[in-house]
Amino acid sequence: VQLQASGGGLVQPEGSLRLSCAASGRIFSINSMGWYRQAPGKQRELVAAIARAGSTTYAESVKGRFTISRDNAKNTVYLQMNSLKYEDTAVYYCNADGREIDNILIPRNYWGQGTLVTVSS
Repeated sequence: VQLQASGGGLVQPEGSLRLSCAASGRIFSINSMGWYRQAPGKQRELVAAIARAGSTTYAESVKGRFTISRDNAKNTVYLQMNSLKYEDTAVYYCNADGREIDNILIPRNYWGQGTLVTVSS
């Protein structure tokens, strides 16, 4: 299973971006999906996560500004980022828990390649 993230870029403070991440491959099921980020010199941190049924979790720093959503039919997760701040600058990684057709008994965790979000004037 592969995760392909897209949508990063350069945006001014208070601007918006929408990230997308699609899972593909021999998917049996995709359960929770989420976004992490890693800023230069900092540890990777959870930004937001969403369960298959739709319940969500957000980092305190993004509550009220970011919205995570998903399309289960497309195995895709989105992150709508509004009111972006300088401190949101980071590489954003998508993450998913799932199972593959070839071995549905083993739960696996997958990472996307990362997409850079730069907030700058």
